[in-house]
Amino acid sequence: MFSDLTVNQKHGSESSPYVIFVVLSPAQIIAMTTQASSLEDFLGDFRSTVVNATERLRAISADESARRSSPDKWSIKEVLGHLIDSAANNHQRFVRAQFTDDLVFSGYEQEKWVDVQRYIDESWSDMIQLWSSYNLHLLHVISAIPEATLMRARIRHNLDQIALHPVDQRDPTTLDYFVRDYLVHMKHHLDQIFAPQDS
Repeated sequence: MFSDLTVNQKHGSESSPYVIFVVLSPAQIIAMTTQASSLEDFLGDFRSTVVNATERLRAISADESARRSSPDKWSIKEVLGHLIDSAANNHQRFVRAQFTDDLVFSGYEQEKWVDVQRYIDESWSDMIQLWSSYNLHLLHVISAIPEATLMRARIRHNLDQIALHPVDQRDPTTLDYFVRDYLVHMKHHLDQIFAPQDS
């Protein structure tokens, strides 16, 4: 279902004893910067990504979503489960970041979260609905953050550990950067899900 190249992205940057580096294209990296697009454009991209992916996910059968190419690789259903976990963890991060001067957050054990929740046994249609609704809510949450809060420089952060595209701990960053990184992470895993259909 996935090639070895793509599926070894049970990525463990938050909790795993090893680090898997995700190679981003220049366009992806530029898209994460505040210069790349206005907040309005970013929010529009976020919404269209979720809406379009929801329709494409619904076109995948339950049997196909649960199929693994090998025992140590996530199925499509488990990749989507990981994206649900990402939404849940980043929801509280985006809210808490509005009450603090830093961007320091706990990580989570991504593979264990997927395993213990047994996404492989959950209703595929329910998972799609949960992922879609949760991310539309996150879109609302982000749209409600004041621009000054989004753009305020944060000296203390651990985006060198929890961001898909890390920020050196010595460099300041912003909540704007972090929410854009979330969307890049989402697109990265959606690309994994849809790649076999696009090939």
